[in-house]
Formats: sequence, structure tokens, C-alpha cells
Amino acid sequence: MVNANKTRLEDQPAYVLHTYPYRETSLIIEVFSRNHGRLPLVARGARRPKSAVRGLLLSFQPLQLNWFGKSELRTLHSAEWQGGQPLLQGKALICGFYLNELLLKLLPRDDPHELLFEHYREALQLLGASDEHAAILRRFEKRLLQELGYALTLDREADTGVPVEAGKDYRFVIERGPVRQSTGQNGVELRGKTLLDLAADDYSDPVTLQQGKALMRTLINHYLGDQSLHTRQLLRDLQQL
Repeated sequence: MVNANKTRLEDQPAYVLHTYPYRETSLIIEVFSRNHGRLPLVARGARRPKSAVRGLLLSFQPLQLNWFGKSELRTLHSAEWQGGQPLLQGKALICGFYLNELLLKLLPRDDPHELLFEHYREALQLLGASDEHAAILRRFEKRLLQELGYALTLDREADTGVPVEAGKDYRFVIERGPVRQSTGQNGVELRGKTLLDLAADDYSDPVTLQQGKALMRTLINHYLGDQSLHTRQLLRDLQQL
């Protein structure tokens, strides 16, 4: 029986981002929920063979969770699998772990992002159904930065507001945007066409994919600070993305 002074939330759409053992039989699970953002839950007894949630607390599977508690570490009460998500395998699986690591390291706890939750759900669906993994990651990275307040100016020059031209060359300067290419400037070198393609979420051009990857890596490294991404090294080892 839950005490009256404890906050209980029911039927919360969520995904498991990461789990690790807690005490002898329990788990700490980091979840990304639609209505409450990223938060930690303790799943008591989840490692016992007969636990009702033992086989449910898996990454990339849509769940409905019930939890209670008012402290930072709340308690999972129950979980229900919602289905409908194709299993991720091979490269798609590593890409999924990359998305999870981005959320764990960039998303503050208890900060709801309902639209980002839907973008994450869409990315997982696409990873399970398509082999265009690089485009899926670039699209999600751009949306993640926007949701965190780092929306990118891509179709206009940062200093003048002049529309970017497909046939010209630019540099993207962090926390400013595109500037016309000239010597002695910092930033990521990009074609105007790449900038316009990224603005339109059009990743059909291989050069756009290559340059888009360089831009997103630079931006994410900047906002990560001294944190590193372990899944990036896995992808690098497989000579992917």
C-alpha cells in the first residue's frame, strides 16, 4: 500500500535508457518518460528470477510505467510492455545505444521534453525498419540540440541574415552559425548546399551526409564538454558512420 504522502504516477509512457545493479536483487533504471523527462527509478527485486518486471526493463522497448516517491530516486511499482517496436540488431542496435548515451549525457533530469520523446520514438522505429542509419542519427541530433535550446541557424548567414546560397562555401561557427568562407576563421567547412539540405532534413546527397556528420560531431562535442561518448568509438571500430 502506497503511503498517502508519496506521489504516485501511473501509465507513464517511457523507455529504459540504462540499468545497473543496486544492492543484492534490485536495479537502478534511467528512464526517458514523455511527461517527466529523464529520471532514475529503483526497481526493487527486479533481478530476482520470478520478478514481474525482470524481462521488461529492456532498452528500446515502449513501456508504460507506474512509480511513486518524492525523492530524487523514485520507486518503480509496475511496468507494462506496449509492443510495436522492431528489434534493433547489428549497426542499428549500436545506433540506438548512441541515442541513449546522448540523452543520458545531454538531457537534464526531471526536464520534460514531450516533442523530443516523440522524435526519439520515431528514430527507434526508423532504425528498426531502415538501413539509412546515418541520416536517422543526423536528424535526431539536430532535433535534440533544438530541444535543448541550441537550435541551429542553417539557411541564413549569422552576421548579415543574408540567405545561404547553395553554390557558395561557408564555415559554421559554434554558437553563431554560418559565415562566408575566408582565411583565418574557425568553424566547420560546409557547402551552402549542405547547409540548405540540413535545414530541410534532406540527406540524399552523400556529401551532405559527410559534412553533416562533421558538423554534428563538432557541436555535440562542444556541448558535452569533457564528457566522451563510448558508443562513438564502437561505431568507429566498425568503420561505420
